Amino acid sequence: MSLFFCAAAAFNAASLQGIVPHTNSPRMVPHMVLEDLAKKQNPVIGYWDPLNLALLNFWGQGDEATVGFLRHAEIKHGRVAMAAFVGYIVQSNGITFPWAPFNAIPAGLSPPAQWDALPEAAKLQIILFVGFLEVYSEHSFILEKEGEKHYMRGGKPGYFPTFDTMVHPVPFNLYDPFGFFKSMTAEQKEKRLNMEVNNGRLAMIGIMGFISAAVVPGSVPALTGLLQPYSGNVMAPFDANFHFL
Repeated sequence: MSLFFCAAAAFNAASLQGIVPHTNSPRMVPHMVLEDLAKKQNPVIGYWDPLNLALLNFWGQGDEATVGFLRHAEIKHGRVAMAAFVGYIVQSNGITFPWAPFNAIPAGLSPPAQWDALPEAAKLQIILFVGFLEVYSEHSFILEKEGEKHYMRGGKPGYFPTFDTMVHPVPFNLYDPFGFFKSMTAEQKEKRLNMEVNNGRLAMIGIMGFISAAVVPGSVPALTGLLQPYSGNVMAPFDANFHFL
């Protein structure tokens, strides 16, 4: 479901579930801010919200929380899509990690088939690590230790906390691990975030194009003959007969 909404709202929002209708309210400031932001990000297309997501009151949390959720969801989906897009290209060219279990994957497989070839334990480790990053970035306790707020409570959409407050020392942060961007001004950060959002939107379209071309040969004419076909189920992260016990 989230993939559908990501594609449909790729220019101003993503991932939607658990919403309630918006009641008529004279205060539409968050919605107006979203429209202004969309024009800055893409002056040609501007504001595009065919599903009227910005007019919905998600979980009854109010306009500002709704806009914060939409912005953060799109930024996060874009980041994942950019990583997936680059990863698909790299893996399609036979470049993999040289250590186990990745070095045991047979050569010549498509990226989805390479995932299928991983042991179930490796898949679980990857998913659990991603889950940890998700919980860590969403927890108000972690955010408040850095003087930040949750994106649905007035915080910065797209902000990922550092690992500086962790009990176990971590040498690098997920964002800006080498500290290259510490001296950037607020205006520069805003401009770079808008660039990131635009790149993420293209990456969402791109990775879906790769997957479509692999599963349904000829569905993306520009990619015909460039990608290996995949006969598995891209919506099933584990085998059909997978079980814990």
